[in-house]
Amino acid sequence: MSRTAWTPVGTVAALAVVGLTLAGCSSGGTDASGDGDKVTITYSNFISNGGNEENLAAIVEAFEKENPDVKVDVTTLPYADYFTALQTDLAGGTVSDVFDIEFANYAAYQANGVLAPLEGVDTDVYQASLADAYATDGTQYALPSSFSNVVLFYNADLFDAAGIEYPTSDWTWADEQAAAEKLTDAGAGVWGDYQPISYHEYYKAVAQAGGDFLNEDGSAVAFNSPEGLAAAEWLVGKSGTTMPTAEQGAGTPDFDSGLFAEGKLAMWHTGIWMFGGLADAGFAWDIAVEPGDATPASALFSNGVAVSAGTKNADAAQRFAEFLTSSKTMVDVRLDSGWELPPIADESQLDAYLDKGDPANRQAVFDSLEQVALAPSIGEGQTEMQDIVSEELTEAAAGRKSVQEALDSAEERVNALLG
Repeated sequence: MSRTAWTPVGTVAALAVVGLTLAGCSSGGTDASGDGDKVTITYSNFISNGGNEENLAAIVEAFEKENPDVKVDVTTLPYADYFTALQTDLAGGTVSDVFDIEFANYAAYQANGVLAPLEGVDTDVYQASLADAYATDGTQYALPSSFSNVVLFYNADLFDAAGIEYPTSDWTWADEQAAAEKLTDAGAGVWGDYQPISYHEYYKAVAQAGGDFLNEDGSAVAFNSPEGLAAAEWLVGKSGTTMPTAEQGAGTPDFDSGLFAEGKLAMWHTGIWMFGGLADAGFAWDIAVEPGDATPASALFSNGVAVSAGTKNADAAQRFAEFLTSSKTMVDVRLDSGWELPPIADESQLDAYLDKGDPANRQAVFDSLEQVALAPSIGEGQTEMQDIVSEELTEAAAGRKSVQEALDSAEERVNALLG
């Protein structure tokens, strides 16, 4: 993977891209090798760092073979350094022709004109929710390069012992709560459920309740509503009843993964990046689409690639961006190596992933994409907004505020960020 662990969309900080303009052209140009018909384009990425550099090289090699008029120069940076370097390059006009972004900072980049509009892209080749995440007002400004999402993990052995039917895609919050209550044995240290009380779970729960986190134009919060209250009560109400409290360790690093791996957690809301860590689990487990309330809604984490608005080689850059995100070579390389999931719509190409073993119901990964709750993206204040919501919900879970008081405070504080 490109990171030590998948970082939920937005946690790395939406950088201070507000006000950025292209100070000049990007660095791509004609190859100096003497072949005047060959164009060199540049590509900056974080996604291959940490073990997938050779996998990226294989995709680049295949692209260059199929497009002999184009040479691709690749720069790979660690995830922790990438966005600072990108910000510097954008401000200085030296950004690569093609570069990695995340959904969390897409809106800020697009609004500031640093992304080239992509013309004539066949977006039908991508999962619709993924392609839509990188489009504004009907125009595609970036392409999804990979994705991950959150599903409901469950310990099948605990369900069997309690005589409870396994979760299905038809489950609602009420079904989950009823099962969690029956599966919880706090005295034995066995818990029915675990869902972090955090911004990332809350915005998704608001969508599941049928509400909105922000108003239509993003100028103010909309979560202080009956739906938002229901979502907050759903999360906060689990603490100390069907899941551990903060005092019992909830929220500390690896607490939830350890609890599940020890066979002491019946249901667990977490991402598909945890599959590998359960390869040697000593019990039967599987996954399902997360339950909703008024409607299902799954959290989607996505990387994308964009073409610089200042590129001198727009055609070659876009061709590479499309190949990098939708080619059969890319699909094969990703699936063979386990390098995150390709964003394509043609599920027949993903059969190899579906047949990789536990969890048996890998189809739930793709079924979850049918109704997605995209993370709200506000630009420069992103991290502060996330921290505010998590902090206020934590106060409610600890009993220091009522849920309504927490939402009132979060509304006031986030609205101040939004201006």
